[in-house]
Amino acid sequence: MVLTEQNVAPRSVTILGSTGSVGCSTIDLIERNPDLYTVQALTARRNVDLLAQQARALRPRFVAVSDESQYLPLKQALSGTGIEVAAGDAAVIAAAGMPAEFVMAAIVGAAGLSPALAAIQRGAMIGLANKECLVCAGALMVSEIREHGAVLLPVDSEHNAIFQVFDFDNREAIDRLILTASGGPFRTMDREAMRAVTPTQAVKHPNWDMGAKISVDSATMMNKGLELIEAHYLFDMPESRIDILVHPQSVIHSLVAYQDGSVLAQLGPPDMRTPIAYALAWPRRMNVPQDKLDLAALSQLTFEAPDPVRFPALRLAREALKNGGSAPTVLSAANEIAVEGFLTGRIGFLDIAHIVEDVLSDFDHFTFTSLDDVRECDLAARRMAEASMNGSGGQSAAIAGE
Repeated sequence: MVLTEQNVAPRSVTILGSTGSVGCSTIDLIERNPDLYTVQALTARRNVDLLAQQARALRPRFVAVSDESQYLPLKQALSGTGIEVAAGDAAVIAAAGMPAEFVMAAIVGAAGLSPALAAIQRGAMIGLANKECLVCAGALMVSEIREHGAVLLPVDSEHNAIFQVFDFDNREAIDRLILTASGGPFRTMDREAMRAVTPTQAVKHPNWDMGAKISVDSATMMNKGLELIEAHYLFDMPESRIDILVHPQSVIHSLVAYQDGSVLAQLGPPDMRTPIAYALAWPRRMNVPQDKLDLAALSQLTFEAPDPVRFPALRLAREALKNGGSAPTVLSAANEIAVEGFLTGRIGFLDIAHIVEDVLSDFDHFTFTSLDDVRECDLAARRMAEASMNGSGGQSAAIAGE
């Protein structure tokens, strides 16, 4: 059976974070397959112009912007369309709770946690593009998924790749997971040169077209550390059996190694529309308008171990996962603040990992029993990261402490 057959009913979709990179790619695929999808709701943080443009094209029932100051501009932009408009965090959560069969959870950072949980708690099919949800509240999310019968489909290219080659019926035969990493724009740069890295350089990823925050995470390799934690919760795999391998060509998106020596990999061009399409059409597949993979033209694929000295974020992520409790939440929250500080010129590139490590070391860690605990921990870690940036004196102070 193929998706274009008439007996396939249109799938209703809500996109949380529709103006971001993943959201825009999701919309691109929906617009190319208008008979297969209807849009229930769209949300964004504050990009009213693009959100209104998307809403006029897709005609959802409901549109929400989390920044309440943008309510009137959005309302005016959609005047006469009949589309319901709302603003605020509660409005975004309400969008997630609407009866769409599929929800693309693409809000960057911890802000995406509550909306994703709202979709999970009504038993929806979730395309998870927000890794911070599982990093911050992995155990709670897994418990909610099981309780409410939700379906979680990973959209990160690495986890999506593993999902495609993971034998869920024979888990005991799996030896380890191997997450691949491009190495980012500074893969071969020494730490001395990294001191002078600018935000413009850091967001220029060699292979992928991503948002600023994720691009900086790729440059520090914190992105891969967060993905390691996410993989632990998605596939119930201990930290000791999750490897990271640098693969600069970004063609092999991840691998699963089996006990008999077999290693299964998913390959594809570095285009996020591939994993998005896999989740959007699951359990079927859909056509993606892109150049097909030409292995002969590639000629060679190379691999190398990551350098934990030049990229300490990997060590911090492994330590946070092993320590458990609040540690992964603190890691994610402190990193968000530090990346924002770097992008706005308050700190240097090398300061990001220093600040995260300082907050992890100083935080009074505890075990979560509720989502309120997660929120409390996240806010506390953010305050500590802000204080660390304010008191560090910027890059020079962090370098002096190396």
